[in-house]
Amino acid sequence: METRLLGPDAVDAAAQIEDVTEAVEAAFAADARGDAQMPAKSYIDLPQYNGDFRSMPAYLDAGEFEAAAVKWVNSHADNPREHDLPAVMGTVIYSDPETAFPLALLDGTTITRERTGAAAAVATKYLAREDARSMGIVGAGVQSYTQLEAISRVRPIEEVVVADRTDEKVAAFVDHFADRFDVRGGSIEEAARCDVLSTVTPVREPIVHAVAEGTHVNAMGADAAGKHEISDSVLRDATIVIDDYEQCTHSGEINVPWSEGVLDDDDIHAELGAVVVGERPGRTSDDEVTVFDSTGLAIQDVAASHVVYEYATDHDLGQPVSLVDTEVL
Repeated sequence: METRLLGPDAVDAAAQIEDVTEAVEAAFAADARGDAQMPAKSYIDLPQYNGDFRSMPAYLDAGEFEAAAVKWVNSHADNPREHDLPAVMGTVIYSDPETAFPLALLDGTTITRERTGAAAAVATKYLAREDARSMGIVGAGVQSYTQLEAISRVRPIEEVVVADRTDEKVAAFVDHFADRFDVRGGSIEEAARCDVLSTVTPVREPIVHAVAEGTHVNAMGADAAGKHEISDSVLRDATIVIDDYEQCTHSGEINVPWSEGVLDDDDIHAELGAVVVGERPGRTSDDEVTVFDSTGLAIQDVAASHVVYEYATDHDLGQPVSLVDTEVL
């Protein structure tokens, strides 16, 4: 029995976004039903290298599939400048829950990008207006592409406005999607007037200060204490749905106003899993502003890794390697 080694190209080819989104939705539902185990993310701080390691394990029984994995991911801000390496890298070990055999080693960076887009799509499915046709994106980095790819599968997106402080990134994004959408560069204010808005920046001071009536916001950028993209006034007036209470209050979009006492439990409408399984309502009116606070969950990595492994196995992607000596009993 062999382990499948799946690098970035193989993961990208195997991550069919519709299937990843469906699996991530099932993961949220499993978590809400109590059919998942997701220990708290653990950190190893390395201030001498201006970095850290993070361990994200999870198991889930989603009904149609059962899966377990752990993602080992870092954040080393000096890597690009000092070592010609990405600031963030990740590796996923995807295992058989019954036997614990490591079925695959996967590029966790691509897994993260795909499952993050899928999570926004799940939130948009339940929280955006059914007739949402315009989408704004603030931040034109790699995650912006997956946001549009995933969300356009759950809403009939036609018009796209992308805002970024780097003109070259905006031009590249527009060029990439020009044959599929009415896409253009614009200001943050223009992007925020769209039916759906995704923010994918690392800022620590809010950059979105107003949104249109009825807009759904996917706040995707905040993943550490102190990060904050959406103004307190927008958050106070919105219906806020989070991915996980502990993570969001510590490091999600709401973490700063939460720590300052601007928001509290009464301001949180629900976790997304509770909306998916029908325990809590999603959008209730066309003029309601909704915000999804996403920090990224290990169960999403497990669900995405399951989809990628199954597709890669069926299509013979990646490279089989021997990691376990099955002759030693």
